[in-house]
Amino acid sequence: MNIEIDDLSRPAIHALLDEHLQSMLSLSPSDSVHALDLEKLRRPEITFWSVWENSLLLGCGALKAMSTSQGEIKSMRTPAALRRKGAGRAILAHIIDVARDRGYERLNLETGSMAAFWPAHRLYESFGFTFCGPFGDYVDDPNSVFMTLKL
Repeated sequence: MNIEIDDLSRPAIHALLDEHLQSMLSLSPSDSVHALDLEKLRRPEITFWSVWENSLLLGCGALKAMSTSQGEIKSMRTPAALRRKGAGRAILAHIIDVARDRGYERLNLETGSMAAFWPAHRLYESFGFTFCGPFGDYVDDPNSVFMTLKL
């Protein structure tokens, strides 16, 4: 498995991010979907990684700098057909390592509250994330779950 900083130019990345956005829109009301599109993922405060096995895209994830002491995980996704191969765990571990290297004290994330998101909750919990209230510009929303990890 190879994790690399991605410039978001490859069609496989576009397809995976489209799958991610469509999935989020099918599971949550549109005003509760916080997935970022390509243009927003290209902002300078966001670093985006992709996970590959040879030429096969296994997943992606991003880290948004919220401040000099906090970051937010964004765009964690593995293709539906390639789940349970360890890519999600690998990219999450990589993002946590980068956050520590940057000197962040806290890493946050927002995800859905519905049953379809429970496997993601369990993954995050297995790395030490705990449930918390909204952070940054987020507000209480019954469709959102907020989690944090003290680094």
